[in-house]
Amino acid sequence: MEILLDARRLLCPMPVIRTQNAMNKLNVGDILTVVCTDPGTLHDIPTWCRINGHQVISQEKQNGELIFKLQVGK
Repeated sequence: MEILLDARRLLCPMPVIRTQNAMNKLNVGDILTVVCTDPGTLHDIPTWCRINGHQVISQEKQNGELIFKLQVGK
C-alpha cells in the first residue's frame, strides 16, 4: 500500500509527529510519501526513520517542497 501525507506549511515538530502517526497505521513494507515545506525535515525525518527502524527510500526537493518516500520497517 502507498499513502500520501501532506505536511506542507507545518513546522517542527508537526511533520515528524504526523509522519509517526501515519506510519503507525501502516504495515511492514508499506510506503508513505511525505510532502513537507519545513527545511528542518531534511534532518528530522531521516533521523526519526533510523531510530525507529524505517527506511528512507528517496528524498528530493521540487519547487520548494521536500518529498520523502518512506518504507515501514519492523
